[in-house]
Amino acid sequence: MGIVRGVDDYLIFAGSASRRLGEAIAAELGTRLGDSEVIRFSEGNLFVRVLETVRGRHAFIVQSVAHPANDNFVELLFWIDALKRASAESVTVVMPYFSYAKGDKQDEPRVSIRARVCADAIEAAGADRVVALDLHAPQLQGFFKVPVDDLRAMPVLCRAVAEREWDDDLVVVSPDAGFAKKARAWATHLGASRAIVDKIRSDHSERPAAAELIGTVEGKDVLIVDDFTVSAGTLVEAARVVKERGAGRVYAAVTHCLLTAEANRRLDASPIEKLLVTDSVETQPDPPSHKVEVVSVASLFAEAIRRIRHKESISALFE
Repeated sequence: MGIVRGVDDYLIFAGSASRRLGEAIAAELGTRLGDSEVIRFSEGNLFVRVLETVRGRHAFIVQSVAHPANDNFVELLFWIDALKRASAESVTVVMPYFSYAKGDKQDEPRVSIRARVCADAIEAAGADRVVALDLHAPQLQGFFKVPVDDLRAMPVLCRAVAEREWDDDLVVVSPDAGFAKKARAWATHLGASRAIVDKIRSDHSERPAAAELIGTVEGKDVLIVDDFTVSAGTLVEAARVVKERGAGRVYAAVTHCLLTAEANRRLDASPIEKLLVTDSVETQPDPPSHKVEVVSVASLFAEAIRRIRHKESISALFE
């Protein structure tokens, strides 16, 4: 955990779940992380302490809610509270990954809307603004009463795809109908055609069943895109379907990657040759597959912070 000694009255912190990304953001802003600490006691509770004066300053705290999600979420709440109690003028939460975003609705009887509970807790702790990356659904912004800026990793990942000079006649494939609208934006950005794998999910096993392909991939290289992957099941099943329909080389790109050892083995055995991911999650449960390549979003967050600091519009970052 650390504080960036910033320009004028702004300070930037990085929680223990996003230390490397915080350092990269600091480097992009031409500054460095400062002093603070997190202590984990033997019984499991956390202690956080700010070691810099923040009175009257605008503070940013960079912290992903990723594996272990509960520990990192509670730590985030403690940092917000510590900064507010230290008389920070404002606290902006920079949340590269929000794992509970998937709990955005009550789609079964007697279940919690987990994302709403977390939003309420973040506000109750004292956050004045939230900056996120590819939230699972747009309506999550409405769970907060404070402003929420939901940045997009697509332009960063599209640049990475272009730099690798994969086939010009690439087909962008959505692994399910729910991601089709966002996949269309990918295809437009890359000047590519698109297709959709119609996916059926019957339970919470994280093992979806792909039913049919809408579109043509025969003889073409494919880029499967999604917002996150945990089991790699959706990506691997989509890859199997497009290969059965005559696709050439298969690549994939996702914003948030949280692959377990079993998921990495599934990815290794799949037709997917390369999986591009961002550094929104750095507390991976297991070391990533050799097929995984990380693309940093530090410059994206740094630009958003710079614009917020100088009271400039950040709408250009959504285009």
